[in-house]
Amino acid sequence: MKPYILYSVPYVGPGQSMNAAVRAVVRMGIYVGAKVYFVHEGYQGMVDGGDNIEEASWESVSSMLQVGGTVIGSARCKEFRSHEGRLKAAHHLVQRDITNLCVIGGDGSLTGANLFREEWSGLLEELVQQGLIDEKAAQNNSELHIVGMVGSIDNDFCGTDMTIGTDSALHRIIEVVDAIMTTAQSHQRTFVLEVMGRHCGYLALVSALACGADWVLIPEMPPEDGWEEQMCQKLSENRADKKRLNIIIVAEGAIDSHNKPITTDHIKELVVSCLGFDTRVTILGHVQRGGTPSAFDRILASRMGVEAVLALLEASASTPACVVSLCGNQAVRLPLMECVQMTQDVQKAMDEKNFEEAVRLRGRSFENNLNTYKLLSYRKADSELPNSSFNVAVLNVGAPAAGMNAAVRSAVRVGITEGHKMFAVNDGFEGFYKGQIKEIKWGDVGGWTGQGGSILGTKRTLPAKHLDKIAEQIRIHNINALLVIGGFEAFECLLQLYEARTSHEDFCIPMCVLPATISNNVPGTDLSIGADTSLNAIVETCDRIKQSASGTKRRVFIIETMGGYCGYLASVGGLAAGADAVYIYEEPFDIRDLQSNVEHLTEKMKTGIQRGLVLRNENSNENFTTDFIYQLYSEEGKGVFDCRKNVLGHMQQGGAPSPFDRNFGTKIAAKAIQWISRKLKESYKEGKVFANTEDTACLLGMRRRAMVFQPVVQLKDQTDFVHRIPKEQWWLKLRPLMKILAKYKTSYDVSDSGQLEHVTRVRPKKVD
Repeated sequence: MKPYILYSVPYVGPGQSMNAAVRAVVRMGIYVGAKVYFVHEGYQGMVDGGDNIEEASWESVSSMLQVGGTVIGSARCKEFRSHEGRLKAAHHLVQRDITNLCVIGGDGSLTGANLFREEWSGLLEELVQQGLIDEKAAQNNSELHIVGMVGSIDNDFCGTDMTIGTDSALHRIIEVVDAIMTTAQSHQRTFVLEVMGRHCGYLALVSALACGADWVLIPEMPPEDGWEEQMCQKLSENRADKKRLNIIIVAEGAIDSHNKPITTDHIKELVVSCLGFDTRVTILGHVQRGGTPSAFDRILASRMGVEAVLALLEASASTPACVVSLCGNQAVRLPLMECVQMTQDVQKAMDEKNFEEAVRLRGRSFENNLNTYKLLSYRKADSELPNSSFNVAVLNVGAPAAGMNAAVRSAVRVGITEGHKMFAVNDGFEGFYKGQIKEIKWGDVGGWTGQGGSILGTKRTLPAKHLDKIAEQIRIHNINALLVIGGFEAFECLLQLYEARTSHEDFCIPMCVLPATISNNVPGTDLSIGADTSLNAIVETCDRIKQSASGTKRRVFIIETMGGYCGYLASVGGLAAGADAVYIYEEPFDIRDLQSNVEHLTEKMKTGIQRGLVLRNENSNENFTTDFIYQLYSEEGKGVFDCRKNVLGHMQQGGAPSPFDRNFGTKIAAKAIQWISRKLKESYKEGKVFANTEDTACLLGMRRRAMVFQPVVQLKDQTDFVHRIPKEQWWLKLRPLMKILAKYKTSYDVSDSGQLEHVTRVRPKKVD
């Protein structure tokens, strides 16, 4: 393969985790045998040439993962917009035989790259005519291939669920909101927060969902005339409910129905003049662009970087320039200009005040967020609610996981909106059979989204030994449906209740389980509520541990993670933290593997590498303990590096939930309650609920691209009950990628890599 170039050209400025993408492209490029070049300062560096175009080495991207911004620089470039500028850029690329470009940027940068590709043959002809290159050079460099990755904190590019940098920006926003919330303990205040998003309200919308904001204003949903009175009325009602803090989140591009900008100062004046509330304005500005990239962003950028290299390897003259995107949990490739066109169509729809179309074009991720926000934001009067006469119980089972409370809050409020009476069960099924069940109202779950752990209380107790008592409590409280939020035990509980239907008719009710566990070991789902928060805790700690040795001699850290027999936290945390080796139960290893890893690390340490990181899942091997591995590395590394060990323990289970977990918990709980409502209506006959089919006891999980309800009994065959893990786990395909980025020679399975698809403008059918 010919050498290709890597450069970062964010249109409005660098976002977090671009460095993770840079690192992945460089190392994957070297792995496939390509020469890789940096272009410093974006398109400006390509136009200027010289030292701005520099060959990259393996070591030159070391210690980049945890750094925000972009190490190779970025700049706007007026010259590249001109034909003369692009001619200079082409000349500088041909001089180095570079015909493959990986561009990280927004739609402006990517559009510029596509124009450059379309003009390429003409530019080469001009360079030959001017005598700057010869015919042979023109023939050798006749095709220019382009693959894009979208780096934009606004998440304003169509065709991908998430852009690189968005999750990290949400972390910055939520950190500020959480900090503001603590001041509410002593003051009754209203805070107006302005977040970035001149043309796209994604950050404002998702942060409003993640913190339970009272009001949100975004460009895609201008409020109707009279919104000022509605907003003030809602703030007043919330304050009357003893809510000490009001939060209003405003996207910087927020407009009213007459296209007039809505400013934070205008909102403050409204609140003060109408309600007399003490009101403060906070404009977050460039804080949102800074800081350490989140675990999600590092993993996304690493996966996208590797996918971009594979796309360049497969590119031909007939292949259109493509952009690597995320759909659900899967990498896909889409034609660049189809995505750009769709992004421009959003703006066109907004200019024409066709906001429904704009939201649809934004994609299913944006649309789902908006629909969930609408469901949760408006508290209807009791007289306006449908009277379903159904009672729905919610409980947590297993170990606490961050995001459980957000899921409970969402379930309770959506349930009330659907007309159900909601009941909370304390302490899982132990509390259930003891009768710790009480009705829970709208106001009872206020402020729950940002709380870690489980406010309802959670126990690992399984129902099998207490079936009679649980059935009795179902009769006493007339429970018509059950929502269980928890880990592997929650799945087992629902299975036991389903199987007990033959002997206990009381369990013939709709039942749904939402996976919530840091271990991410529940069958039927790629992701569980709580795992993202735990990954962030691991990555943050690994960053600090590595930094603790800054300036000292070469050092290797051996770190033990939680997860039971499931190696998800260790493997994916290792990918996000830049681990050199990760030991897990699912991939058996012996003393020869350990020896090989030590030798590999020893060789790396003899170059410019200063730090080594080794992760071990707690149950990866009963003989090769963390102490054993620490002692082995210490002994074998003598004279080259020294060792330190750290057992992360329960800090992985605590802390405030990440924006992803708050949002994920909120959305899937809302979806689960809507499913329960449908099943209740379907199974209500002759004055009672009777549901005994497989599809009325389900687990709701994310499978590749879709959220799917799967009967728990059908998931039995997919489960290893002895080790409490699914028999097949998608993230095992990321392990070769982690090894490649750690400089191991290993085979990489490309069967699951993205194939070029077309942008979907028709909404996919819902999967039940």
